[in-house]
Amino acid sequence: MEVVVEKGIQQEMQKYIPLVEKEMERILNLGVSLGIRKILNYQIASGGKRLRPLVCIFSYRLLGGEKEEEILSAAAGIEILHNYTLIIDDIIDKSVIRRGKPTFWKKYGKSIAECLAVDYGASVFQAALLSKKPKEVSQIFSQTMKTTVEGEILDILFEQRGREDEIFVVENRYKEISLEHYMRMIRKKSACLVRASCEIGAVLANSSEKEKKLLGDYGENVGIAFQIRDDILDIFGKETQFGKEIGRDIKDRKLGNIVLNFAFRELSLKEVKKIKSIFQKETISTDEVEEIISLIEKTSAKEKSQKLGEKYIEKAKKSLKDLPDNKWKRYLLGIADFAAKRNR
Repeated sequence: MEVVVEKGIQQEMQKYIPLVEKEMERILNLGVSLGIRKILNYQIASGGKRLRPLVCIFSYRLLGGEKEEEILSAAAGIEILHNYTLIIDDIIDKSVIRRGKPTFWKKYGKSIAECLAVDYGASVFQAALLSKKPKEVSQIFSQTMKTTVEGEILDILFEQRGREDEIFVVENRYKEISLEHYMRMIRKKSACLVRASCEIGAVLANSSEKEKKLLGDYGENVGIAFQIRDDILDIFGKETQFGKEIGRDIKDRKLGNIVLNFAFRELSLKEVKKIKSIFQKETISTDEVEEIISLIEKTSAKEKSQKLGEKYIEKAKKSLKDLPDNKWKRYLLGIADFAAKRNR
């Protein structure tokens, strides 16, 4: 059952999400001709949970920030950055569905998507320039972009086949993925964006270094739990709720999925070899995806993955312990619970 966020969070979402989306569109359209704007805005118009700008704003408010004009551009910038990574990720993975709609490249073509992704990257720094502390926000944005690239490369190297024309990938693939490898990848590819969201909120609220670190730790741990839940939904979710193709990680031969990682520890050697042999095929059929999911269902991988995600939620909550007690802390705690239990 989908976890329901409390009424107070819903009210703040109803207030802030339209403001963030309006600011995202404004920043993306800066210096862009009318003919390009409609295409450029497709990615952000297709929706999203807006988790990152929300935790950015809530972090700012938690530490006493009161002026919307101080935080709105930076919050929009982190969501533009997130969507920038999604455009690139969908091109790399050849994903055709996101949020229940055609992906950017599928809608307009790979070359157009690659060109307009550059606009998203440029808009991130336009957002930083519009913030109260452009130098500090730009530094967080730039380091976050570099970190996500490293995470994306790791994710590619965890694939077991494909990209045979890319020599670096072929020569550097990981044949075995440990839990440590997996955690390094999701910290870099996914969790760092949520960490950055919280750090930006803290910086713009004139936080101490300790407060910035505590909020950053909260964001990183929420981001880890969010990605673990994403891995669970990739295999066990419902496409109508999840908004993406179920079993996509299997079709992409990705070993960088925590459910597979845990399942391999319980399956017999013969069953593991069976899955890995399917991963070596040129194409993986729907029947083979279902066969692998059936093998995973024999194990406790789903439950172990969920418990791991909940462990990181507890770590996230612990990071907030020494921060001010107000409704914004309560809202951040509620978002943490949502991240670990969502169905979409």
